[in-house]
Amino acid sequence: MRVTVCDVAPRDGLQNDAQVLDPETRAELVNRLAAAGVQRIEAVSFVSPARVPQMAGAEEVVAAIDRREGVVYAGLALNERGYDRLRETTLDEVHFAFAVSEEFNRRNAGAAVEASVEAGERIVERAHEDGLRATVTLGTAFGCPFEGRVDPARVLELARRFAEGGADELVLADTVGVGVPRQVRELVGEAIGLGVPVGVHLHNTRNTGIANAFAAVEAGATVLDASVGGVGGCPFAPRATGNISTEDLVYLLHGEGIETGIDLDALVEVAQWLEETLGRELEGMVYRAGVFAPVSG
Repeated sequence: MRVTVCDVAPRDGLQNDAQVLDPETRAELVNRLAAAGVQRIEAVSFVSPARVPQMAGAEEVVAAIDRREGVVYAGLALNERGYDRLRETTLDEVHFAFAVSEEFNRRNAGAAVEASVEAGERIVERAHEDGLRATVTLGTAFGCPFEGRVDPARVLELARRFAEGGADELVLADTVGVGVPRQVRELVGEAIGLGVPVGVHLHNTRNTGIANAFAAVEAGATVLDASVGGVGGCPFAPRATGNISTEDLVYLLHGEGIETGIDLDALVEVAQWLEETLGRELEGMVYRAGVFAPVSG
């Protein structure tokens, strides 16, 4: 069995960090991840630097990437203005994201959910016209910090619209880390029935992220977002902590006999480099504890 791990550290990982890294350093992180065997990387976000200064200079980051064959380089767009910028770069894939809960979407994207969905449908269509893949991420799919419980039927209704609209992939995001494995199994299992590949984007706010990732794989998810060192979080989500750590996730997957194509030892070195670069201990565990030999083999 094989799954695709998409490392989102250069985007989601760094967007909430107190340290603002220059475009050259962010491009180096992308290059190091690719060298470690990560085959999909969310490299940048095309958002206003006034709102998210950590993501300034997205075009410069893309220009500084040393592209590797077989690696998919993606960028995040929250609206068509962001997509306009993305399509002028050499990126392979657009990741469109919105929140299924109204209040969170208004705070994060400055729009009502329906307006975001309509924009996303246009972005998917435009991406295909431009020869790009389009992944749609449904945020707050397991719960919202402002509205509480999110009805799974609502998530699936919106997911169905994008599946029918031609999205290449659907990603269910636990934006604030409230989900548990039962929820993940049920929602992923239902989403699989929409006929397009399904992935998950998980945060570890309540220490359920890795368990949720494995539950998603058991339910049929084929794409897992993670962030090297476990860095990250959403600037617009109260008390939201980092994504699940890529090296922690890969350790689990390899131990379970699930292939990723990633060199775990090399990935640990990336986490160690990022720790030095950010000047603080990161949230991941494996890069500090070490790789146990039977798994690394």
